[in-house]
Amino acid sequence: MLPSLLRRNRWTAMETQATARSKRQASHEFYKKLYKLTGAGGAAFWITDFVISVSPIAAKYRAAFSISNLPMALVEALVGGLIIGCCVSYFLLRFFDKVPTKNPILKALILSFVAMVIIEVLSTLVNPSNAYVYLLIDTGMNVPRFLALGIVVGYLYKRLYGSA
Repeated sequence: MLPSLLRRNRWTAMETQATARSKRQASHEFYKKLYKLTGAGGAAFWITDFVISVSPIAAKYRAAFSISNLPMALVEALVGGLIIGCCVSYFLLRFFDKVPTKNPILKALILSFVAMVIIEVLSTLVNPSNAYVYLLIDTGMNVPRFLALGIVVGYLYKRLYGSA
């Protein structure tokens, strides 16, 4: 009886080690995908922000809201784009089957615009006296950024990992 118990315990230990190894490997693959999608989405967000920032409309916007330092605004846009790209990529990878539609680009766009709505609502709560101004101007300037982020994340997902 004792030898069969020892064999069973060894077998259980080996199964546990194999399961833990496969979970670590799956986790590693998940984060590898997450980093790729985050970097691409953040870059798309930042490039779009850069193009918008050099426009005359953005110069008037910066002057109206006392944003004096363009390089600092670009650094903030890079960090913000990476954070938003990480959130969109995480939810795309984690809840891929739960987001409606089958196309990864549309899924990423849905997640991207949900993130934009959350950010716009939070920004209006910070300064309720000028909420309509922030909502109108910021939304108009943020749509291209979030559109680019969603398209790039969805396209890269589709290109690298297929539709499912």
